Amino acid sequence: MTDRISAAVARPLDAIFLGRVAVDLYAQQIGARLEDATSFARYLGGSSGNAAFGSARLGLKSSMLSRVGNDQMGRFLVETLAREGCDTSQLHVDPDRLTAFVLLGIKDRDTFPLLFHRENCADMALSTDDIVEAHIASARALAITGTHLSTPGTLAACLKALDLARKHGLRRVLDIDYRPVLWGLAPRSDGATRFVANAAVTDHLRDVLARFDLIVGTEEEFRIAGGADDLIDALRNVRAASDALLVIKRGALGCNAIDAEIPARIEEAPLVAAPKVDVLNVLGAGDAFMAGFLYGWLRDQPIETCCAYANACGAIVVSRHGCAPAMPSRAELEYFLRQTGKIEGDARELRFTPNAQKARAYDIATDAELAHLHRVSVARPHWEDLHVFAFDHRSALEETARRHGADAAARLPVLKNLLLRATEQTEAALDLAGHIGVLIDDRHGQDALNAASGRRWWIGRPAELPDTTPLAFEHGASIGTQLVTWPQEHTIKCLIVFDPDDATLRAEQERQLRTLYAAACASGHELLIEVIAPAHAPAAQRGDLVLRAIERIYAAGIKPEWWKLAPLAAADWPALDALITHSDPWCRGVLLLGADAPYPELAAGFAAAAGSATCRGFAVGRSVFAEPARAWFAGEIDDDALVARVHANQCELAALWRAARDNVAGPAPVETKRNFGHGLHG
Repeated sequence: MTDRISAAVARPLDAIFLGRVAVDLYAQQIGARLEDATSFARYLGGSSGNAAFGSARLGLKSSMLSRVGNDQMGRFLVETLAREGCDTSQLHVDPDRLTAFVLLGIKDRDTFPLLFHRENCADMALSTDDIVEAHIASARALAITGTHLSTPGTLAACLKALDLARKHGLRRVLDIDYRPVLWGLAPRSDGATRFVANAAVTDHLRDVLARFDLIVGTEEEFRIAGGADDLIDALRNVRAASDALLVIKRGALGCNAIDAEIPARIEEAPLVAAPKVDVLNVLGAGDAFMAGFLYGWLRDQPIETCCAYANACGAIVVSRHGCAPAMPSRAELEYFLRQTGKIEGDARELRFTPNAQKARAYDIATDAELAHLHRVSVARPHWEDLHVFAFDHRSALEETARRHGADAAARLPVLKNLLLRATEQTEAALDLAGHIGVLIDDRHGQDALNAASGRRWWIGRPAELPDTTPLAFEHGASIGTQLVTWPQEHTIKCLIVFDPDDATLRAEQERQLRTLYAAACASGHELLIEVIAPAHAPAAQRGDLVLRAIERIYAAGIKPEWWKLAPLAAADWPALDALITHSDPWCRGVLLLGADAPYPELAAGFAAAAGSATCRGFAVGRSVFAEPARAWFAGEIDDDALVARVHANQCELAALWRAARDNVAGPAPVETKRNFGHGLHG
């Protein structure tokens, strides 16, 4: 075994993952045959792609070494890995081959049909020319999966990478990852078969085992690597070929780690028990296991700790739909370990003991806190200093159109597109890339919504039916069926009049908000709640009412990513900051609304919020566009003049915001959490 690079050695990358990366299309109908599936969810997939993704999500500096097609799915894979923080500089684009994909199903607890579409696919065209010495030398570990040892071209690429890894002292890792169909040993339609004995495959694998420092596999995978039906005999054959640390994945039992002589019985090998969980889907669990193990191993943690991480990551993934998106963050991993056992020591010498007293499996699906952490502690686009221009108004603009004799249905879509054009000009003029946003409805603004999507803008979209108390939804009660059609980048915006002192109304409002929040959690969309104090409330009491309304909403178990609020008095902001930070430290923050307030009033509100730790920007509409829109409907100005006036107003508003932020006394506002966990960093 080569001298392993210790965690103390600084290199730009922790691990390079060489192997399969593809698109997973998961049937959404649990219990259906793949033949009967009617819809599919698209995820990043492929064993190496999953492990690279999972490692990055845990905080390792991972890199993907493979190929994708010059197609939409290839770009999806590159963008998905990059968003998670994985280096994609060596994820090459193949000009001639398409990105591979897999169809997957969940029939029952033991049946998971797979259909691989990998004929002449991009990732299997990886060649020696794709292996760059400087890239290999920049990492501390190289992880290869078995599929890429199965063809002459990819084998040559793997061997070159392994030679360079040895030259530069990298830790070398093999995930046996045996799929008979990918070795041509099962019918092409049979991707689910996990084991077919084959002497040629065994010989092929045995030739490379000595090159690795860590070999990970299931019992079946070690049987193929060792060429024996008996596990111990197979492990002895592997040990004869390699001095590597052997980690045997044993499903619900946990895993064995053997760093020396193979014992007479597998029961005599050190076993790190796995936590008990209900199984939904075993696919991807091995990739999560690898990510968790490397998370500890590459930081030189005890093998028992590495196994505990690996078991926990695998257990979390088997309870969820999909592979890559099911991978846990560091915050989830720590929380899960604390729920399923006892943690002792610190992040460098952590010891985990599963709770053997728990006869029943830990029901991950019903743990609201774990679900919330999975929603908010993973990598997300970072938004700060947001300039959101709102024109999601429906009833007010419909009334303006009627007042001037205009056909609202025909004219309002035109207006929304013009307002979008003004926002484009403002982004360019003020260099607001990464700080620009819009609120647009789909009743009159669908064309504008479509045009705004895909620009990397912050985009909000209303779900509420205007002017309704109690809350009702724009397209009917079944809000979840609507969200299926929304792009993932759209944030759900919901305006609600909330009186914490009206018990009857409050109960109905909370019921509707729970329905919306559950739908948002299921769909993956972020949620913004715009809280409005009752119209009858005295102005002096509205700040207190809004604070108590937010407190009630949190108490109801609802944790939106965003709040949208009318400007508060400066004295109210510390209380709001403390409430949000205590109730949900992962909250994105607050956006200030404008209603139709004049600019001097907005400037005062901006100044009051300038020192807030949670205020992230503004989302203002009528103050900007109301008068130009009136003049446009009245025929006093044309399209270009409307755009020019709105653009000028937006720039003036942005200047007021900037002036308020620049005049903040004392330290800069403290950000709330984004994607950092606790206790497991080391």
